[in-house]
Amino acid sequence: MVKSRSFIATPPGVTIKEQLDERGMSQKEFSSRMEMSEKHISKLINGSVQLTHETAYKLEMVLGVPAEFWNRLEAIYREKVIRAEAENAMDADIIIARKLPYVEMSKLGWIASTKDIHERVMNLRKFFEVVSLSLLGNEKITCLACRRLAITEKGDLALMAWAQEVKIVARDMHTSPINVQRLIDSVPEIRKMTLLQPDQFSSDLKEILAKCGIALVYLPHLKGSFLQGASFLDGNKVVIGLTVRGKDADKFWFSLFHELAHVILGHVGKTGGTSDLEEKDADRWASETLIPSGPFKILVAEKDFSERRITKFAEDCDIAPGIVIGRLQSEKIISYNRLNHLKQKYQIS
Repeated sequence: MVKSRSFIATPPGVTIKEQLDERGMSQKEFSSRMEMSEKHISKLINGSVQLTHETAYKLEMVLGVPAEFWNRLEAIYREKVIRAEAENAMDADIIIARKLPYVEMSKLGWIASTKDIHERVMNLRKFFEVVSLSLLGNEKITCLACRRLAITEKGDLALMAWAQEVKIVARDMHTSPINVQRLIDSVPEIRKMTLLQPDQFSSDLKEILAKCGIALVYLPHLKGSFLQGASFLDGNKVVIGLTVRGKDADKFWFSLFHELAHVILGHVGKTGGTSDLEEKDADRWASETLIPSGPFKILVAEKDFSERRITKFAEDCDIAPGIVIGRLQSEKIISYNRLNHLKQKYQIS
């Protein structure tokens, strides 16, 4: 028996059991008369196997009730099972849908606008390409190189929505086969782009990464996702998504190099996402690649954090001064309100 708010699906086996009780016939005897195993008869009575036309004919012979009656009961039961399960699935998905930033997603053009919660669930299922939103908790579906995900948390659901849009956009992007060594060789060239403006590097950066087998997608930040970037394997290419629009340049570059680290260090494509250790390893790689620890330690030891000294240090390291400021601030060497005029904000379409 399957129940939902509106439906109760009762298997034909209940009627069979009533017929046996009226006759005082055991299931063992009944199985012999039906020329079926006791196990199959038990499953037939509890509705776990389908009542076929052949079985309906046998029931007519043994119980004297027309085959058409049994076939009709089976059809009604199966239809009600589908309706009950669909209603239960809808109720469960409504809970998840209410936690997703649907209005913001629709404003960004990712999904159709509607206030009807049932329509939202259907639209979200199509957007995520799943028959049920509960499947978003399946690690095989959300293999992101980021912290572990849970469909019970609004932030994780927002992250999944953002990553799904990244995946959809990346499908139309052509890339060469994945080539990690080529990516490693391209890192110095990519690092030099930190000195350029977005309109000078954004297209070239995409092209360089595409030749390494990576599709780079820029997307607006989705509120509640607490996300700077994410990377994952999709088919025969790696996809890296970065949040943009009004983003500090130092955060943009650190996010990019953090995701490149996941690719180079072999973290992408793992079931269950990345571990805390792998996230820390990616942070270290990004920090070291952008600003080598040797010169940085010398700067810190000097304790001269004037604009002139930091500008000279950035020039010597061939890196944008805003990235140096961001590093000093993130490591709490200087306060977050110091020298922010040296940091740029990016607008990337």
